[in-house]
Amino acid sequence: MTYGPIDFLALAFQTDQLKGEILPELVNLVKNKVVRVIDLVIIQKYEDGHHEAMEMQQLAPDLLALFDPLDVEITGLIQAEDIDNLAAVMENGTNAALLLFENLWAVKFKEAVLRANGRLLAQERIPFEVVDEALEIFAKAESLQV
Repeated sequence: MTYGPIDFLALAFQTDQLKGEILPELVNLVKNKVVRVIDLVIIQKYEDGHHEAMEMQQLAPDLLALFDPLDVEITGLIQAEDIDNLAAVMENGTNAALLLFENLWAVKFKEAVLRANGRLLAQERIPFEVVDEALEIFAKAESLQV
């Protein structure tokens, strides 16, 4: 079986600002077979600085029902060390979602590359903030040249 690229994503949220906007978008990605969630862990960091992590199978039934449409595989690839490292940089009084997801959109392309005896030389994900900043710099430089 060929896998697409797998990304690790850690998102932090102020607990009182969660409005249910993200999960439906992630569900759409899963339903449209753009991504497959292969692990999901929720971290809660309390005001006193200690944290608690809950894997999918540890969630209360009502909370678990919210995540059911994601059909999470639960691989266990997110380890305690990953959780502790992220919790260390989280602000007190916040929540985080840690996800591992496979990019299904890339599987057929990867298979074509392999059939052509191609090999990966480099791969890097560039955060959108970096792209936005670079484009702003380019736009400013261009406006100065006019």
